Amino acid sequence: MSAAVHGSTVDVPTPDGTADAYLAVPDGDAPHPAVLMYMDAFGLRPHLKKMADRLAAAGYTVLVPNVMYRHGRAPLVELPEFINPAERPEIIQNIRPFMVTLTPEAAMRDAAAYLDWLAASPLTTDGPAGVTGYCMGAGLALRTAGTHPDRVAAAAGFHGAYLATDAPDSPHLLADQVTAELYFGHADQDSTNPAEQIDRLDKALTVAGVRHRTEVYAGAHHGFTQADTAMHDAEATERHWTALLDLLNRAL
Repeated sequence: MSAAVHGSTVDVPTPDGTADAYLAVPDGDAPHPAVLMYMDAFGLRPHLKKMADRLAAAGYTVLVPNVMYRHGRAPLVELPEFINPAERPEIIQNIRPFMVTLTPEAAMRDAAAYLDWLAASPLTTDGPAGVTGYCMGAGLALRTAGTHPDRVAAAAGFHGAYLATDAPDSPHLLADQVTAELYFGHADQDSTNPAEQIDRLDKALTVAGVRHRTEVYAGAHHGFTQADTAMHDAEATERHWTALLDLLNRAL
């Protein structure tokens, strides 16, 4: 059963400043399990707010921070209502300078602040949170589960990018710190997450004994959940919702 939802903009204090964020909650004053939703590179915008609203309607208090807040409040770049392939490279080029300055260390300081804010809210229940992330946000979700294991009960990532690279700070290297249950929905048409990285991530999670499930969505492209882009795949998006809600309902 879906609940009516209320959305608002909130400011979350962090060690490095103030992150603007979108908060979606079911109507009423009752507390609900907390979910931290990590944005894709295109950032906090109407489409992500709709995704947060849908998750909140399923009975969760959902926080979507602007993870690039150090460069200003969202939106950091002007976005069209629909991002088509012709415009995409220029938009990414404009966003990239903001992305590269978000180091793993800075991102995980922020993660602690987001989790603190959720835990302190009267709108959340006691206990660990769930985390979900898209594109770059999938890596942030995995890092958050590995960096703050006592605070995360479930984490999911969809069409994640660079999850298991050769870099010394690749997200998959945190696998042995994870205590949450994980789910990854990979796009099989995704140059940022090739088959060898999917396999490397899976092996790392298996060796570490992490409860996890990884699925490759056949025919889906990087960004398949983002309905305001040409990469959107309606069938894969609905599959993502089923998997995400199944995980959260079980773990939270």
